[in-house]
Amino acid sequence: MNIRPAVKEDAVAAARLLYDALHDVAHQLTGQESEEDAVTILEQFLKDEEGRLSYHQSLVSEVEGKTAGIIVTYAGDEAERLDRPIVERLRKLKNDPSISLDKEADEDEFYIDTLSVSPQFKGQGIGSALMHAAEERAKERGYNKIALAVVTDNKRAYSLYLRSGYEVDKEIIINHHVYYHMVKHL
Repeated sequence: MNIRPAVKEDAVAAARLLYDALHDVAHQLTGQESEEDAVTILEQFLKDEEGRLSYHQSLVSEVEGKTAGIIVTYAGDEAERLDRPIVERLRKLKNDPSISLDKEADEDEFYIDTLSVSPQFKGQGIGSALMHAAEERAKERGYNKIALAVVTDNKRAYSLYLRSGYEVDKEIIINHHVYYHMVKHL
């Protein structure tokens, strides 16, 4: 297994992984109703130079040359700036200047936006390895706290995060669903 910074060429495989993790949030962020159209827009977001889902915010895991997983991270105090391209696109698409995104990250934390492992590679420690790489990235950038959100009924992910040292500090709402906001002090 190799973990490395994402590049634009990862967008096709990584977009599918993002969709698998984001589900209805992918439709919210892209403004698209069909899965195919949402994946296409996620692919574009990954290729963009700016934005919270840009390849610049992502690490990928490869196994035997195949994209096995992705983790998207960013500094909480950069969330508003990173959300701007997505919000502007949605406002234009929907002709609605009031559109905004739910706040996920606190300003004093490094934030794991999305973690996804390909079904064929689950159970091989890839999710844990990507989380560890994100924690190292947080430390390198001077953060002593890392956080993530997990929908309350995702027991598998919730268990992984607990085992990895994350604790629930509050509940937040993302796209009308309740999530646990979980933190780990580094």
